[in-house]
Amino acid sequence: QVQLVESGGGLVQAGGSLRLSCAVSGRLGRYFVMGWFRRAPGKEREFVSAFRSNDGGTGYSESVKGRFAISWDNAKNTAYLQMNSLKPEDTAVYYCASGLPSSLITTARGYSSWGQGTQVTVSS
Repeated sequence: QVQLVESGGGLVQAGGSLRLSCAVSGRLGRYFVMGWFRRAPGKEREFVSAFRSNDGGTGYSESVKGRFAISWDNAKNTAYLQMNSLKPEDTAVYYCASGLPSSLITTARGYSSWGQGTQVTVSS
C-alpha cells in the first residue's frame, strides 16, 4: 500500500512563499503520477499541479501557473509543491495524491492514493 503524508503548510502573508512536501511510503511503480489538489471551505476539490514520471512532465492549473512549481526527489521519495507569490485565494487544504499515468491526471478520479492534507492559510 502507498501512504502519502503532507507537511509544510501554515500561515503566510500574501506575497509570501511556502513549500509543501509529500513523503511517499510504500511502492510506486516505475511509471506514476504525483498530483496536488486543494479544497477551500465550502468548495469542491480542485486540481493544482501534477508530475509525470514517464517523461518528467509537469502541469498546472491556470490559477497557479507561473507561481507554483511541482518537483519530485527520487532519493527522498518525496514530492514538493513550491508556492510563491501566494494570494488569499490560495487558502485551502492541500492534498497530495498518486496514481498511474492516464488522461485523468487533472481530475481526482485519476489518483488511487491520497494524503490527509495540510492547511495553507494566506492572510491579506
